Amino acid sequence: MNDKTSPYRPIIRSTTILTVRRNGIVAIGGDGQVSLGETMMKHDAIKLRPFQNEKIWCGFAGAAADAFALLDRFGSKVDAYKDNLRKAAIELAKEWRSDKALRQLNSLLVVASKDVSLMLSGSGDVIEPSDGVIGVGSGGMYAVAAARAMLDNTDLPAGDVVEKALHIAADICIYTNHSITVKTIE
Repeated sequence: MNDKTSPYRPIIRSTTILTVRRNGIVAIGGDGQVSLGETMMKHDAIKLRPFQNEKIWCGFAGAAADAFALLDRFGSKVDAYKDNLRKAAIELAKEWRSDKALRQLNSLLVVASKDVSLMLSGSGDVIEPSDGVIGVGSGGMYAVAAARAMLDNTDLPAGDVVEKALHIAADICIYTNHSITVKTIE
């Protein structure tokens, strides 16, 4: 049941993006695998994009062209709402959900600043987790589980938690690899 009128969205089977907050530092990371169906096309893609002189980072999972179109729109929203990341994210989600063309875009975004981490989807979701951990993409939930375990049982800094959790996800998920990029915001 995947017709044009169905609210069903296909499962995103590409990449893993993870963000973690700890001790006033937020880290966001992603793997570098680009898949086309069952074929691995690229190993070292960077799926993180900076905004506002690296005060905001965005990671994406899903169709790359769709994500780039959304990132352009997100950049406009960030510029319009300056220091209010929540407002920029909400405005993008509203536009994404209501615009006929944007509604077809198949991607998920994770945005993070020193103050907030959010997950955005085309169905209008803008989710801020209570524990500051967000994972999206095919290995997202593996990375979230690993990150939460490390946060509960180690004193590792946020960047190390993200890197190690993404490597754990890469050991489990065939659409996630070990070419990891991590950025931190203090």
